[in-house]
Amino acid sequence: MKCPTPNSRGDRAFTLLELIVAMVLLLLLASAALPLARNQVKRAKEEELRRDLREMREAIDRYKDYADRGMIPANPATFNYPPDLKTLVEGVVLRGTAKGKYKFLRQIPVDPMTGTTEWGMRSMQDDPDSKSWGGDDVFDVYSKSDGIAFDGTKYSDW
Repeated sequence: MKCPTPNSRGDRAFTLLELIVAMVLLLLLASAALPLARNQVKRAKEEELRRDLREMREAIDRYKDYADRGMIPANPATFNYPPDLKTLVEGVVLRGTAKGKYKFLRQIPVDPMTGTTEWGMRSMQDDPDSKSWGGDDVFDVYSKSDGIAFDGTKYSDW
């Protein structure tokens, strides 16, 4: 019977050099995949921002349409736009035979770029490129993020 010697056991095990080479290859692959993962996360946030802006703008347009058609109380001083985003969530009493409140939004969405429910707003009386809200009504919403999108535009300009 043959006893194992240090040389015969070493043939079956990995050498330190092989382990170092394997680790270097894994680190190279991971460093190549990390920027791709970051880009994917940024794209997903941009898509969520587009969806949230579209949802709120459609709710604002629906509110105005209902006010223009006399289905909800109208305020000519605000050009029939909602006074704030909270009104879209809390709802407005419909005129006529309908009972209860009509809610235009379930909730104010979280801005994926800032992580808050704070949105920039413009009223009908504000300048189109104004970053301060006059407080009269909500004509448009935008992100308060200073970030730049993949296409080179600012999120606040969307």
